[in-house]
Amino acid sequence: MEANNSKEDSILDALELLKGRRSIRKYKSSPVESEKLEKCLEAAQWAPSASNKQPWEFLIVTDEGKRKKLAKLHPYGKFVAESPVVFIPLTNSTIHAKYHQSDTALATLQFMIQAHSLNLGTCWAGVIGTDFEHKIKKLLKIPEHLQVLALVAVGYADETRSSERKPLTSLVHKESYGLK
Repeated sequence: MEANNSKEDSILDALELLKGRRSIRKYKSSPVESEKLEKCLEAAQWAPSASNKQPWEFLIVTDEGKRKKLAKLHPYGKFVAESPVVFIPLTNSTIHAKYHQSDTALATLQFMIQAHSLNLGTCWAGVIGTDFEHKIKKLLKIPEHLQVLALVAVGYADETRSSERKPLTSLVHKESYGLK
């Protein structure tokens, strides 16, 4: 049977990939291969960026002791102790004062989508602007001019999750707000 490689099939494949990604909070102890992690980092590197400023840097934590300390510092991030990798996107407002957070969030999302395409699970735990951000920065020796956007657990899922979404009809307006 011949494969159909039309553009329409590619669009469907992307949508199915996006619909299949879930926040994973339980991980197997298996390490993440460096090649897979590199692909995820490259996906983040190629994220859209206002004026192509790329106001991000990325920190990878695999040390079990540091992961456990991060889990204790974040009130909703206990799962990062269990994941074999923690991806930490750092944002730099001195590079782009207005869009540094949204640009770095886009880079993080691309990292997470690439991870999902490689059969890795991820879960985002927001950090920026919290009262514990400075403790995370101190633990990881992050310079003062950078902010910690989030902690993202990465690893092989040890759970299956599902999710529902609001119907598009309740979310989409046409031409003006309120017009369905």
